[in-house]
Amino acid sequence: MKKILAIGALAIALTATAATGVTAYVARPREAETAQTAVLPAAVLRQGSTGGEVKEVQRRLKQWGYYTGAVDGVFGAATRRAVIAFQKKNGLTADGVVGKATFKALGMNESYQALDGKSPSSGASSQYTSSDLYLMAKAIYAEGRGESYTGQVAIGAVIMNRVRNASFPNTVAGVIYQKGAFTAVADGQINLEPDQTAYNAARDAMNGWDPTYGCIYYYNPAVATSAWIFNRQTVTVIGKHVFAI
Repeated sequence: MKKILAIGALAIALTATAATGVTAYVARPREAETAQTAVLPAAVLRQGSTGGEVKEVQRRLKQWGYYTGAVDGVFGAATRRAVIAFQKKNGLTADGVVGKATFKALGMNESYQALDGKSPSSGASSQYTSSDLYLMAKAIYAEGRGESYTGQVAIGAVIMNRVRNASFPNTVAGVIYQKGAFTAVADGQINLEPDQTAYNAARDAMNGWDPTYGCIYYYNPAVATSAWIFNRQTVTVIGKHVFAI
């Protein structure tokens, strides 16, 4: 009897739909939320956020020594404290919220561009080939494998700054193999196989992270022999390297 009543109710509903031309639909609570948020390619991250972007923020902060918790994609109190510490170190508003400025400082260029209304495909790394990435990773590994991750990205940033500077060759290979430019090329260390950290640093540098603030030179004062390089204006010091313009 219940089955017959159910079928009758369904028939009445279908008849009413046909008469009005309106399709009845009851959205599930989670479906409505998903439909609303799916159009957002990236979001501002704050305590309570979850997902892949949070996980990448945690990975970077942990690699750089700001975060010691689990890389689990859950933005908790420890992640917020790490974000605040990173923001203070980089001269950003220390609010624990990962927005455009913090994404950019983290080197998460695609997330920054998405919030800025640009297509992620317009990222700087898309302008370069896998060969460029490989060569830059080799240069970073050869020149700075003993440095911190930030220090390795900084070496890549100098290479990128030179590519964009009219006083240097305008290709990655041209900059790296310019005569006398890098010790690692002169002594053959450029032929060492880079590790994953060097690859990550190269990619971050290509995507626009520049811990040197535009520098086109760097040197280790403990081993540098050129008096000329000591006269360059120092911008920052990262690890054993002085970065200058």
